[in-house]
Amino acid sequence: MPGSLEPLDVGVQIPYHFRCPISLELMRDPVTVSTGQTYDRASIESWVATGNTTCPVTRSPLTDFTLIPNHTLRRLIQDWCVANRSFGVERIPTPKQPADPALVRSLLAQLSSHSNPSHTRLSAVKRIRGLARDSDKNRSVISSLNVREVLLSVLFSDSERDSAELKNESLALLVMFPLSESECVFVASEPGRVAYLASLLFHASIEVRVNSAALIEIVVAGTRSLDLRAQISNVDEIFKGITGILKYPLAYPRALKVGIKALFALCLVKQNRHKAVAAGAVIALIDRLADFEKCDVERALATVELLCRVPAGCAAFSAHALTVPLLVKIILKVSERATEYAAGALLSLCSAAEQSQREAVAAGILTQLLLLVQSDCTERAKRKAQLLLKLLRDSWPEDSVANSDDFACSDVVPF
Repeated sequence: MPGSLEPLDVGVQIPYHFRCPISLELMRDPVTVSTGQTYDRASIESWVATGNTTCPVTRSPLTDFTLIPNHTLRRLIQDWCVANRSFGVERIPTPKQPADPALVRSLLAQLSSHSNPSHTRLSAVKRIRGLARDSDKNRSVISSLNVREVLLSVLFSDSERDSAELKNESLALLVMFPLSESECVFVASEPGRVAYLASLLFHASIEVRVNSAALIEIVVAGTRSLDLRAQISNVDEIFKGITGILKYPLAYPRALKVGIKALFALCLVKQNRHKAVAAGAVIALIDRLADFEKCDVERALATVELLCRVPAGCAAFSAHALTVPLLVKIILKVSERATEYAAGALLSLCSAAEQSQREAVAAGILTQLLLLVQSDCTERAKRKAQLLLKLLRDSWPEDSVANSDDFACSDVVPF
C-alpha cells in the first residue's frame, strides 16, 4: 500500500494502533464497529461480506453492522504521514463518506415532487450525482432506491415546471446506471422520447450531447426487439449527431469513447447502416482510428467491418486514401478481435475493388497475412486471411510468393 509498506524498508515503523488488525497495514479510512474496535473500512467490509458476524479481535457478536468513522484516529494518521514524508510516506487522503440510504431517499423525494421549487429539485439531483461519482458502493446504494424510475420520469416529463437544466442533470445521473430491459423498452417504444434524445445530440453543451449518446447506446444495447432497435436507428439525424460527437476535439476524450459505442450499437441494425455512411461516419472512423483506446479500437474496427458490408460503406471506405494502409498497419497490432475485424474489412474492400487490392499489396499485406495464418489468432481470422491471400494472388509482385519460404510452409490451402 502506498505510504505504508515502502517506508518499512527504510526504517520507518508504523505505530501499532495505526495498523488495521485485519490487514496489518496502515489504515486509510478507520471505522469503529459496535464492539468498540477500529478497523480499516475496506478490511472490515470484506470481513462482513464473506459472512462473518463477529468482531475479528474480540470474537464478540456484532450486534450492529453500522461503521462509525473514527475521525480522530484518521487525523492522527494523516499527521504521522506528514511528519514522515521525508521517508517517502504519502499522506492518506480524507475519505469521502458512503451515501446514507435515508439521505438518498430524501433527495429522491425532493426531486420527484413537482410541488417543490425548481431550484430545490435541481439541488437534489446534483447532490445525488455527486454521491454517485464518489464510489461504486454509492452507486449501488443509489441504484437500489429506484433512482432510474424517478430520473426517467423527470427526463421525459412534459411538465413546463421541469426546466431544461433539471432534465440535463437528470440525464447525466441516469447514464451512470445500467437500465433494465423494461426501462430500455420504455424509452425505445415511444418515438417522442427517442426524438428528444436525438435532439440533445445537437445541444450547445458537449456534455449533454455525450450523455444523450450514452443513453441511446444503453437503450439500443438493452433492447432485444429488432423492430425497436431499427426504429431508434431510423430516427432522423441520429447518425449525424453521433458522428458529430466522434469528430469532437480530443480535449474531451469521453466523447470518443461514448461516440464509438453508440455508433457500433446503431450499426448492428443492417438496414440503416447506409444512414451512418451518409452522415459521414466513414471519414470520422478513419480519421479517429489512431486515437482510440484498445477496447475502443476493437469497437471501431468492428464498425468499419459492418459498414463495409453495405455497398455505400464499401465505396466510401475505398475512396478514403488512408483506409487500406491503416487497416494493413493495424491488423496484427491490437488484439485477436481487432485482427479479425480488420481482416474482414480488408476482405470486403478487396473483393469490391481492384484498386483496394493494389493498395493492400503496396502497404505490405502479404507479410501480414503470412504471419497471421501461422499465428494463434482465431479460426475466423485465419479463414479471412486465407481468403484474402487467394483473392490477391494475381496482385502479388512476380517474385514475392515464389521466393517466400514462409508461404511454402504456411497452412494456406493450395489454389
